[in-house]
Amino acid sequence: MTDFADRIAVIDYGMGNLHSVAKALERVAPRARVSVTTDPRELQRADRVVFPGVGAIGDCMAAIRESGFDRVLPEVIAEKPVLAICVGMQALMAHSEESGGADCLGLLPGRVRFFGDPLIDADGERLKVPHMGWNVVHQTIDHPLWAGIAQDSRFYFVHSYWVETEPQLIAGSCAHGVRFAAALHAGNLFAVQFHPEKSHTDGLRLLANFTDWGGGDRC
Repeated sequence: MTDFADRIAVIDYGMGNLHSVAKALERVAPRARVSVTTDPRELQRADRVVFPGVGAIGDCMAAIRESGFDRVLPEVIAEKPVLAICVGMQALMAHSEESGGADCLGLLPGRVRFFGDPLIDADGERLKVPHMGWNVVHQTIDHPLWAGIAQDSRFYFVHSYWVETEPQLIAGSCAHGVRFAAALHAGNLFAVQFHPEKSHTDGLRLLANFTDWGGGDRC
C-alpha cells in the first residue's frame, strides 16, 4: 500500500453517494488526504483525481457542465494521474446512446452503446440487462494499475451501456453478450467500467496501484 501523503480529489457533481469510493481510497492510502469536492479548482490543487459516475449519462453530463468540471478535466488529465470509474469512463467518450443520445466530453474517441433488450449470446441464451455482478476482466496490456492482479480476475459491474473505442486504448476487456472495454488507458488516464471500490481484494489493489502511479507508463 502507498506511503505517500498525496492529495486525492474525488469529483462530486451531485450524481450519487461517493462515500464508498472515498473510504476505499482512505483504506489503501491512509496517509493521503482524500477529499470529495464540488469545486473544479480543487482538481488543480490535487496530486491525483478520481472521476466516478452513477446514473443516466444525460443527467450526468448536464451536471458535469453546470459544475464546470468539463472545462478543467482536459487540463487535469494532461498534468496528473486520473482514474475514471463506471459512468465516469463513459463520459470520456464522444457520444452515448443513453438518454435518447447524448454528447459526452469527447476526450477519447468512440461511443457508448446499449447492450440491448433482449440481449442474446452466441449460444442463444438470453442475458440480463443491466449487466450486474461479478465478471472476468482480461488484461490486454501490461499497465502499472494491473500490478499484483492476476490475469482474468473478477470485478464487480453494474451497467446497461458499454464503451466501443479504438483497440489501442483498451487495457482490459470483458464479455457479456458482446466483448467490451472493461478498462481504458491513455497517458495519465486510466478508466474502468467496473467498480473497484466494490471489488474486494483486487479492486482495492487497483486503487492502491493508482495511488502509487506516477502517470503515463511510469510506475
